[in-house]
Amino acid sequence: MNIDEKLISTAEALFDCHGFNATGMDRLAQAAGMSSRTLYKHAGSKNELIAAVLMTRGQRFLLRLELDSVEALFDALARWMSEEGARGCLFLRAQGEIGSAVPEVAEAVTAYKARFSETVRRILVRQLGAGPDEELVEQVVILFEGATAAASYRGVAVVATAGRAATLLVERARA
Repeated sequence: MNIDEKLISTAEALFDCHGFNATGMDRLAQAAGMSSRTLYKHAGSKNELIAAVLMTRGQRFLLRLELDSVEALFDALARWMSEEGARGCLFLRAQGEIGSAVPEVAEAVTAYKARFSETVRRILVRQLGAGPDEELVEQVVILFEGATAAASYRGVAVVATAGRAATLLVERARA
């Protein structure tokens, strides 16, 4: 379904600020300046809208990650948080609120996380000059996700700490 950009942007802002369950379709329609009927015509269902928001946000974030090092990866996260806010990963928040009971949302979360892991793998290949072992990819992903979560209550400075830990892991892999 092709959902217009204004609706996606409005829904993303509301979901990010208020959560998925607390943001009803009436609130979305009002914020988007359309009737509930028009909203359903464009979005299909709330679950389809959530999946579309996640897909759009994921694409927007991954575009920033054509990078050559894990240091740059964590710097990109800190810049994102400075611009977008440090409220934790919207994908993990969707998973936490909605769980795997809604297939559209579960698929969007799983697909994004797979693409993100592949992005980390490509960054490590560029940095190391060879394919990293899966353990290193997983370690960097976990540090990244942990920094994303911790920044929501400890501040964006934790991203640099996680980045330094990831850099140490890469240096150890290089040795």
